[in-house]
Amino acid sequence: MHRRLKTLLLTGLTGLLLPALSHAAEVSFERDVMAAITKAGCNIGGCHGNQTGKASFKLSLWGSDPDFDYDALTRDFFGRRIDTFSPDQSLILLKGSAAIAHEGGQRFPKDSLEYKVLRDWIAAGAKRDAADAPKLVKLEVTPMERVLIAPAKNFDIKAIATFSDGTKRDVTRIATYSPASPKAAVSIDGKVEMQNDGETSVLVRYLNQHQSVRTASLPNRPFKWQNPKPSKYVDEFVFAKLKKMRLNPSPVSEDHEFIRRAYLDLLGILPTAEEARQFVADKDSKKRSKLIDQLLERPEYADYWALKWSDLLRNEEKTLDRKGVQAFHDWIRQSFADNKPLDQFTRELIAARGSTYANPPANYYRSTRDAVTRAESAAQLFLGSRISCAKCHNHPFERWTQDDYYDWASLFARIDYKILENKRRDRSDLNEFVGEQIVFIDDKSEVKNARTGQNAHPRFLGVEKSTIREDEDRLIALAAWLGSADNEMFVRAQVNRIWFHLLGRGIVDPVDDFSVNNLPSHPELLDALAADFVKHKFDVKYLIRTIMNSRAYQVSSTPNEANAEDEINYSRTIPRRLPAELILDAAAQLTGTSLSFNGYPDGFRATQLPGVVAVRRRDAKGNSGEENFLQVFGKPPRLIPTECERSNDTTMGQAFQLISGPLLNTLIGRENNRIDSLIKAGKTDEQIINELFWTATSRAPTKEELASTLAHLKENPDRRKGIEDVVWALLNAKEFVLRY
Repeated sequence: MHRRLKTLLLTGLTGLLLPALSHAAEVSFERDVMAAITKAGCNIGGCHGNQTGKASFKLSLWGSDPDFDYDALTRDFFGRRIDTFSPDQSLILLKGSAAIAHEGGQRFPKDSLEYKVLRDWIAAGAKRDAADAPKLVKLEVTPMERVLIAPAKNFDIKAIATFSDGTKRDVTRIATYSPASPKAAVSIDGKVEMQNDGETSVLVRYLNQHQSVRTASLPNRPFKWQNPKPSKYVDEFVFAKLKKMRLNPSPVSEDHEFIRRAYLDLLGILPTAEEARQFVADKDSKKRSKLIDQLLERPEYADYWALKWSDLLRNEEKTLDRKGVQAFHDWIRQSFADNKPLDQFTRELIAARGSTYANPPANYYRSTRDAVTRAESAAQLFLGSRISCAKCHNHPFERWTQDDYYDWASLFARIDYKILENKRRDRSDLNEFVGEQIVFIDDKSEVKNARTGQNAHPRFLGVEKSTIREDEDRLIALAAWLGSADNEMFVRAQVNRIWFHLLGRGIVDPVDDFSVNNLPSHPELLDALAADFVKHKFDVKYLIRTIMNSRAYQVSSTPNEANAEDEINYSRTIPRRLPAELILDAAAQLTGTSLSFNGYPDGFRATQLPGVVAVRRRDAKGNSGEENFLQVFGKPPRLIPTECERSNDTTMGQAFQLISGPLLNTLIGRENNRIDSLIKAGKTDEQIINELFWTATSRAPTKEELASTLAHLKENPDRRKGIEDVVWALLNAKEFVLRY
């Protein structure tokens, strides 16, 4: 009885330490030592897991390579890091416990589990696990989700590991915990303490397995679900999450807000004053759905969505040259005008070859000149996965290994180029190409796996075994797999991107970072949209209609008493600055003027531009204030395949452009612009003010706005100058520069 009581007391005092060991008398290098080193943080990127190590001691990042780490501990540095005869004198223990100077400070105290595991392993002879030792196959974490309502602020995570021999082990104490944001803190033994209200996640890792736990902390405020009526299945998922988060959605947007939002999101332009007036006056209960259908058939739809995809496909003049840019843009635009299914669009891009002039999708490969760049770009763009970390080591936050990386890259290894001519303008710039190129397949080219030094084996990302024959065209096989309805990664990534372009935030955000550490805000909604997209054969317009007809899309930006801080649950529309091209086109539309871009005829809209800069500044005959404006407002140079390259931040430079910039002043003061047209048409001051407000904001001025504006015009001796002031004020109004 006394012995049993002593054992129970020791077990309780050590806080479930013993279950973390594979066996009390035998410590496993992989299951225990590697876990202890990871728990102590010795192998993270800022310490010995760095690519070059620290203080001549290098470990694999997050313990991804046990063989390498075993050699580093037992053989490197003349074997001085461990001392099997006097375990406590081992450098790994002396430095880790800070018994002697250690740049990284104390990683574990002498009475800790980590110290005990390492010491017991060293004392037992620092053995390597047998080849047939059980391997980790699964990590189960509970709870997978927890919503806390104040005053509750904490909960416990439990982690259970399953091994290849069927045994299970409680690894809660030896697992590592990484909160995705400062909203949560996690103790050494898995107790989550919420620091602020809001949502976040905690990544739980044990060896090469990881799971994420969703968590949220909510204030204990009065709540009664208002039971809003869903318009589409989209709303059912959004409302379910809102109810869980104790949030009611804002009311549906007003008609003038909706028409402006729909025009900007689909066409990249403002509705005309007359279009806005007619829509607001229309009593048809189905007018919003009808408007969406009408806008999807307008040519501006293809213009604007070609702009979005030209950004992603790196359609810029330096590597493609101007003729290639125009050909590629025309092909992209026609694809959207024809409502080409997105899977077909993708297959045509991936399998493309031949002349970059005669076969425009071949330009996709013109900006990616090596296999690894093509591989990273394709994974990010089409699969929503950032795999670049796996180039040097197994990905620390995803399932991708180095072998996955190089096997994927080998699919793109045989692409080569025949440069028919290169009339580059800058002889010292080897990245500039001006002239036709032929993309062709070189059957001899391969990619070497940096880990093995051997040729990589072509394999689809996420597929365990290669299904590609040696004599098979790799790009044709890749195109078929990538654009397949069975490829969940592709479908989910593309649905998420369309959602992002319409609502301003992806269900997974950033949209090209699907990972265990970046969970979808609404996983069931993402799955439902993906299934619906496949069911309707990758019809982009169908998916857009579905989303835009939902209440989630049409909700107002005006917050209620509870959702002012909500940014991820679509309880309200989050106002955001218009992209560079849209602000500029809207300014030209409001002032009734045309824009001028170097290399293009007057009247071109910014959203119609095929590339970035058609004519270099030093070669341009005149200075284009329009191009400077676009650059200030964040038009991307198209050097990387991601939406993140486009900046929607606000800056002082943008404020100066709007307040006193030469371009807008020129548009306002230009002869025969909208101001002159209204004056020449004999419009009264009130009629002019109404027309300007409807053009800029898709609504009539309020009584207060009308009265103050009329008073300003009356006080101004120069009528035109007074109206210019009104236009300037509208150009700087939040309602003008924001999409809300």
